[in-house]
Amino acid sequence: MRSLPNPASPRDPLGEVLAGYRGSLVWVGLFSGVMNVIMLAGSIYMLQVYDRVLASRSVPTLVGLTAMLLVVFLVQGLLDVVRQRILTRIGAAIDRRLAPRIFDLMVLIPVRAGLRQDALQPGRDLDAVRGFMSGLGPTTFFDLPWVPIFLLLCFLLHVWIGLTALVACVVLLAVTLLTDRATKEPTAIVSREAAARSGIAEGVKRNAETIVAMGMQKALVRRYQTTNGRFLEANEAASDVVTTYGAVSRIFRMFMQSAMLGLGAYLVILGQVSGGVMIAASILMGRALAPIELAVAHWKGFVAARQALARLRKTMAALGDGAEPMALPAPKRMLTVDQVFAAAPGAQEPIIQGISFSLLAGQALGIIGPSASGKSTLARVLTGSWLPLRGSLRLDGAELSQWSADARGGFIGYLAQDIGLFDGTVAENIARFQPDADPQAIVEAARATGADDVIRKLPAGYETRIGEGGIALSGGQRQRVALARALYGNPFLVVLDEPNANLDAEGEAAVTQAIRHIRDSGGIAIVVAHRPSAITAVDMVAVMKDGRVAAFGPKDEVLNKVLAPAKGTRSP
Repeated sequence: MRSLPNPASPRDPLGEVLAGYRGSLVWVGLFSGVMNVIMLAGSIYMLQVYDRVLASRSVPTLVGLTAMLLVVFLVQGLLDVVRQRILTRIGAAIDRRLAPRIFDLMVLIPVRAGLRQDALQPGRDLDAVRGFMSGLGPTTFFDLPWVPIFLLLCFLLHVWIGLTALVACVVLLAVTLLTDRATKEPTAIVSREAAARSGIAEGVKRNAETIVAMGMQKALVRRYQTTNGRFLEANEAASDVVTTYGAVSRIFRMFMQSAMLGLGAYLVILGQVSGGVMIAASILMGRALAPIELAVAHWKGFVAARQALARLRKTMAALGDGAEPMALPAPKRMLTVDQVFAAAPGAQEPIIQGISFSLLAGQALGIIGPSASGKSTLARVLTGSWLPLRGSLRLDGAELSQWSADARGGFIGYLAQDIGLFDGTVAENIARFQPDADPQAIVEAARATGADDVIRKLPAGYETRIGEGGIALSGGQRQRVALARALYGNPFLVVLDEPNANLDAEGEAAVTQAIRHIRDSGGIAIVVAHRPSAITAVDMVAVMKDGRVAAFGPKDEVLNKVLAPAKGTRSP
């Protein structure tokens, strides 16, 4: 995966976010400590009842002890609720802080890593981290440090009681380590197959019309079932491991608590401990084993969260830390492309090679050439969607990467072949979903592309909801709205890839009008075209062939040079 330029010292934005909640986790740890101390109340109560109340037959003492135990348990319950609520809010807060960066990753992955990585995986990873932080898993780890204290108390009661509890803890720790080892691979497979299944579902949603029209449902159902089957098998394997080891640890703990009672009874018979010690020992060992048993039960979630954090760190490191560069003024003078080589995201084999040219404000360039000559690849590189393998792309002398994505959006307009409209109103789509969009700027962009009249004829005009992908609009209407979006805010550089693909003669005239508007506004227009009508308003032409610029210069000069050989081959 190619990385964004990041010459500064490496940052760990994920670690910085998690570190921001150390203070809250300290409070969770303190609450856990108080709760574990309070949990001794049961043992103390049983010890007092057996050794004092029964011996003295004092009802007031029994009532007093029971009332104190009730208060202690109420405090424990309150602390447990507060502790869990803190963890839930930590998980939600981490999600809120990371969500913008995760969204950036989901946008960047397709244009940086291509199909080699699932773009939706960071979102699922964040869900896994939040789910673990909001569940019972973290509380288990806060309780684990108290295991040695409970073991020490068992040794204070009697050495054999302590040794028995220690052996039980060692066995359960071994079960925990075996659980970690056994769940690591199945959990990774579950994540991978879930991503594959999600990819198929996204493809079906995107191409539903084609699937229905061509009767592809059964074939795709079989493909989905195969992937889903692998996912279910891996999920069953991971769940089976956790439930099996969980059952082993639970049964072992129950047996050891009963065995501890038996050992206590034996020591009572020998006269080495009292009856209260026998009961207290069983309770203390139960408290020592409980965190380890819970760790086994929640180990699957812990492993999933750990793998999710590792993937997020790797992805963030590969795609940059999201740091904003210093703000530069918007370009106004020129575009310079110098020896640019570029490949598809995630690939190293160049599609375009050694591309060089420059344009001044007010110029328009038409890029023509046969299919697969690299025209659309060049368009993507010019907008910053794809990164060049080498070479430079400069606006007013500054590399395009020196502006943040938001800043680039203020001076770049782009109409891709795959138009890419979103569910929302026409106005929202033209304004690129900016919350504070100027209505006048929206209308001006529509008028500049001849789309104003078309939009006003829609049922609700600019407030018409167009559905996902603009499904409520015709192909020509979608093209007009997308063209208006490209010109919204009078951007300096506008790249139009096949802008007249779905347009009639009137629509093509609107494209020509839009290009003239860009030039008259002091911008630069670059038009990728197959049909000559799309480059009527340009003054410069570049001819692409085999990923290189075969000719570049004034339109009439280049077209005459390109068309002359073709005319010479015609039969008289």
